[in-house]
Formats: sequence, structure tokens, C-alpha cells
Amino acid sequence: MQAVSRRVFVALAAVGLVGCEEAEPPGRVRLATGPQGGPYAIFGSRLADEVHRAHPQIQVRVLTTAASVENLRMIGDGRADMALSLADSAADAAAGRGPFRRPVPVAALARLYLNYLHLVVPADSSIRRPSDLTGRTVSLGAAESGTSVTAARVLETAGVRTVDAVRLGLGESADALAAAEVDAFFWSGGAPTRTIAQLAERRPVRLIPLEGLAAALRRRHGSVYESASIPAGIYGLRGPTATVGTPSYLVCRSGLATTTARAVTAVLFERRDRLPVPDAPGSRLDERYAIGTGTVPLHRGAAAYYREVYG
Repeated sequence: MQAVSRRVFVALAAVGLVGCEEAEPPGRVRLATGPQGGPYAIFGSRLADEVHRAHPQIQVRVLTTAASVENLRMIGDGRADMALSLADSAADAAAGRGPFRRPVPVAALARLYLNYLHLVVPADSSIRRPSDLTGRTVSLGAAESGTSVTAARVLETAGVRTVDAVRLGLGESADALAAAEVDAFFWSGGAPTRTIAQLAERRPVRLIPLEGLAAALRRRHGSVYESASIPAGIYGLRGPTATVGTPSYLVCRSGLATTTARAVTAVLFERRDRLPVPDAPGSRLDERYAIGTGTVPLHRGAAAYYREVYG
């Protein structure tokens, strides 16, 4: 355990830490999550409850949004204090690239769990690989969502230049596929995702393999992308499906009070059994996994918690 502690301490020292010591009381905190009833909104609501139980002086207001990109814009313009985001969108925000015209003052509290990119088609579709999407109607995910960012990059990396792109949320995408209004849709989340499992009961579906794309995405857009596999049996599929994994982060504005950042980070792990993470292979809330937030610097309050844990 001592060797693990030293490794974590070195990792913390190697990343940039942001956030200044602040004396003001935490007060009210606004947490931007995702669509009503979606995994980010559910996780955020439970986290808000657990933070208030552990620290009654902290009132967390949960905001429902389109998810990652909108959440990070809200951090940037002061409408939110904390947010959930896919890692690639958070990295873009920190660097001021992609959908962000200038760097957002964002810091990380934790890397939470891995999301699995789904490219869903009807089971009887002629689409077998990403290149077959050319000229098809494809939902990339809701506007201002992290899924839409990742999906657009996957299409570009796979050399798919011309699709009839629409931007629908997960429930809308599933309904549109069932009604043959779209030929395919993207979703980044747990495996299984309940909405897709329910769709498969109405209309059998397949997942298109995205094998080899993670490495190309890393070369073009940074190290947040991982090669992953959705296991056999999920959605009634006979074999595993190679795909792209992208972590979710809990982030905050860099000026969030250090005491608040530390308190929220502690609740993540001290009450992890009460927090719903998506069903996914390897889903976890683990301190050693949590510090790996790449180019999004850890907030000083979060780093203080991790140092105390691994003292």
C-alpha cells in the first residue's frame, strides 16, 4: 500500500493543480448534469443529496442540460460551479479548441468511469462498418452534448465525409430508429444503456464495430480515448463489439472554494456505494483511477483529498 501511495503522490505532483485557498463559506453550488432522467442527471441528483447529508452547509442545486458541451459553457460563463462532462469535451474546454473559442477556467475533481461509444443500427440494416454511413441519416447525439463531439470525430477519423446529420437526444434517437426516421445513431454511456436495451425489445439492433479508431483519435485529438469492448450478450448480441471508450469527469470552475472542492471529492469516495454509476464493464469510483484527468488540471481541493487518502 505504501508503494501505491508514493505512486499516486508522484502522479499528483506531475499534473498542474489549480485553485487558490479561499476563506469564504461554501454556500450554494450549482451542478450542471444532463437531460432529465439521463445518467448524468441521476448521478448528479444523488451526489447533491449525499453532499448535503455529509455537509449541511453546502446546498447543491442540480441543473438539467444537454450535457457536456453546454455544461462546460456554463462553467465558463458563471452559470454553473460544477459539472459532469466527457473527457474529450473537458480537454477541449481547457485548451480553448473545438466548440470553445477560448480556454474555459475549468479544473477536475475526479475521473469517474468509462463510457462506451455505441453506434446503433437495426439488426437487418445493410450498414456493417462506419464507411457505410455515407449518405445515410445519422443522429450524432443531442446538440451541445459530448456524444455529438465524439461522434463527429469518429466519422471524420473513419473518413466518412457526407452524412445527413441530425442531433437528437438518446430517447429521441431510439424512437427515430424504431420509426425508420434515422439509419443509425451514436450514444456514449454505460453498457448496457437501458434505453437501448428497451429499443432492442421493440426492434432488434446491432452495434457497428469501431475497432482501431481509438488509436487514430488519440493521435488527432489527445490521449483521452481508449480501446474498449462491449461484451457479448448485451442487447442480445452474440459477440463482443470493439468500440471507443471515453471517461466521464466531474469538473468545476477553477475558482471554486478549496474547502468545497475537497468536501465534494471526499463524498464521491466515502459514499461511493450510494452513488449510481452506469452499468458498464469496469465501472468504478476509485481514487487511483480518479486522478488521471489528463490535460484538465486537478483542483487544489481535490488534490488535497487524494494526498490525505494516500498520505
